Amino acid sequence: MNQTLYRRPLPTDATEFSSPAGRQLFAEALAAGGLDGYFRLAEQFHTQAEPEFCGLGSLVVALNALAIDPGRLWKGPWRWFSEELLDCCVSLDEIRRRGLDLDEVACLARCNGAAVDLFRAETSDLATWRSSLITAARGQGVVIASYDRAGLDQTGSGHFSPIGGYHAERDLVLVMDVARFKYPPHWISAERLWRAMHAIDPATGRSRGWIALQRRTQGVSLGFTLSCEGEDLKGLARRLCAVVEELGPTAGIEELAAALVPVAAHLTVRVPESPAHLAAIGAARDAVRNLTVFSRVEKAVGAERAEAVTLLLIAIAERLSPARRDELTSVLAEAEHDASLAAELASVRTQLDALWAITSDGRGSCRHGS
Repeated sequence: MNQTLYRRPLPTDATEFSSPAGRQLFAEALAAGGLDGYFRLAEQFHTQAEPEFCGLGSLVVALNALAIDPGRLWKGPWRWFSEELLDCCVSLDEIRRRGLDLDEVACLARCNGAAVDLFRAETSDLATWRSSLITAARGQGVVIASYDRAGLDQTGSGHFSPIGGYHAERDLVLVMDVARFKYPPHWISAERLWRAMHAIDPATGRSRGWIALQRRTQGVSLGFTLSCEGEDLKGLARRLCAVVEELGPTAGIEELAAALVPVAAHLTVRVPESPAHLAAIGAARDAVRNLTVFSRVEKAVGAERAEAVTLLLIAIAERLSPARRDELTSVLAEAEHDASLAAELASVRTQLDALWAITSDGRGSCRHGS
């Protein structure tokens, strides 16, 4: 037993949530309105199921606290988020092996029904961080922090945890550590946590940061979703960007469709867990096939890839040249008229928008002129 661990002591500048001092901080923050968002998170508080699942564990807390219906079965008759349902963007086996970076956690949140604002410490400031804390503390969304434990004198390196509240007068945040086997929830300096986000993540070469999540109004994708199996997000983003940039404004629908085939291979269909889920996916796929442009795409790329390529094509329509955008306007109207397909399209578009942002890194975007 001396080779195993039962939790670790918190550093001296962190205040344990359940301690007398922690309870006093809670009472003060509650009276000041800094814990309005806490109770939804506490209802859903969850311990990560695997050592590398801190990102997934944080998302389970956040998505359930935001009352997002996954639209898919968890167990028995229940639709509920658990870590095994977070199966887009990166495979669970890959996450077990090496964890997640900030972009990937944001991708997982988006493809499971959340609207996400991503902030990196290197391009943000302390005022922006505190503003996000105040918004979440008022119950308007959820903040998940990505930080280096070493910057807080804790053992370990990169970690994700949701933020449960903010004591504005003393500038303290309540970190609801999802690795409860290691550290309990605790209060710590908001500024110090922000500085711990500046550490470079070796997986991305960029700083860590935080994401602010809201419940998305367009609904959750039940069928088509982005998967980066075999390729990281940045590689996929560059590939998609190259398709738009290299073909030029004169490329026709068929030429664009053929060029999108390698990218469309990453637009997969979720495996249904129930007859209702199977029916929902079937309705969305039927709606794709009924689009007027589908037959042209099918002739260009074949039946196996036609559904994914068609959906991808209309999802990036506004990024294409004016001639192609005009040509696809009526198709977009068709797609958005069908509720099942509109939800799929909104989810895919949200994920693709994030890819454009990854590619541009704030230095412009790869799109034809408007």
